[in-house]
Amino acid sequence: MDINKESIRNLAIEAALAPQEELRPVGHKHQRLTIGIPKETSFQEKRVALVPESVGLLVSHGHKVVVETGAGKEAHFEDHDYSEAGAHIVYSPQDVFRSELIMKVAPPSIEEIAMMPGKPAGSSGQTLICAIHMPVQKAETFKQLSAKKVTAIGWDYIKDDSGIYPVVRAMGEIAGNTSVLIAAEYLSNSSGGQGLMFGGISGVKPTEVVIIGAGTVGEFATRASLGLGATVKVFDNNVYRLRRLQSDLGMRLWTSTIQPTHLRNALETADVAIGALHTKGGRTPIVVSEDMVSNMKYGSVIVDIDIDQGGCFETCRVTTHDKPIFKEHGVIHYCVPNLASRVSRTASYALSNIFAPIVLSIGDEGGISNLVRNHHGFRHGVIMYNGVLTSEIIGTTFELPWKSLDLLMAAF
Repeated sequence: MDINKESIRNLAIEAALAPQEELRPVGHKHQRLTIGIPKETSFQEKRVALVPESVGLLVSHGHKVVVETGAGKEAHFEDHDYSEAGAHIVYSPQDVFRSELIMKVAPPSIEEIAMMPGKPAGSSGQTLICAIHMPVQKAETFKQLSAKKVTAIGWDYIKDDSGIYPVVRAMGEIAGNTSVLIAAEYLSNSSGGQGLMFGGISGVKPTEVVIIGAGTVGEFATRASLGLGATVKVFDNNVYRLRRLQSDLGMRLWTSTIQPTHLRNALETADVAIGALHTKGGRTPIVVSEDMVSNMKYGSVIVDIDIDQGGCFETCRVTTHDKPIFKEHGVIHYCVPNLASRVSRTASYALSNIFAPIVLSIGDEGGISNLVRNHHGFRHGVIMYNGVLTSEIIGTTFELPWKSLDLLMAAF
């Protein structure tokens, strides 16, 4: 018995002297946010950043959502849809722009920035999530945001875990599919076209479609065209994109680099030409001259999705949703910017499906700073941190001072 007691005593001493795990109290990091959704005022912008279902999700997690009256009207969401989801409906944009997190689709105007209270002493400041749209921006926008000490996130710069820009891709998918539906509409008799059905049926020559650009927009325009039975020819100067497109589609496809002679020949027999030649910055290069357009078939249709960045057809000029087309050399031109706003409800759901998890992550991480530190994909979207410009591209383009986000995160 004494031997057993001695053994137990020795084991107890050994256990007491062994290294012990340090126990730390687990802090509750969750932060409740006040999220503002203003009514979009940009020309032809009909989308809304969060749909009522996503608002209900955020409210159920303890966040407060403030929605300006009529914010969802152009996407066919009524105020009562938002109020029933738990949102607070306000009748003044100033009440929305006082929120600590502002969710917008289009970039803010100077007037909207003026409504933001800035960063009071002891406050963490406001966060703005919106598109940047570099080609139409002005230096004054960034100067005013900087003066307000805003942290600005460009949703067109945010990456997901696989390195893809999820919002840009979603809008590209919509634009690609929608461009084909638009072309089909203007080929038919109902819109003054040739009376052609997009695609083809047995015994009838299929519609010929030329797509310039093999990125996301071009890919989904190709998928939609092939799905309707059209013959498709795709042009892009990036051979890797052409290979990837064929691989993703799982079929051999007529492809070519943008050789003027080959492009001219393809356009001469085409019923539809779609411009999807997206560029990372600056104006889209014009690859289809007026002479090429003049040799296209009478009544054929051009849909220039690139018109947001100037267009890749020399004959294209910006049109509106109210007056979307014009004719040049007998060819119908559709050149409406922001094609996703044509299907604003679908586009709003696509945006909201991406934005709602981001907002939840901000709350779960305990604030925007922690999310920026811990998630590199989201961090890639930061263009301004506490009023300091962090985007080299924007700084260089507008000749504005900028600083490395890594250094700023170490300082704050």
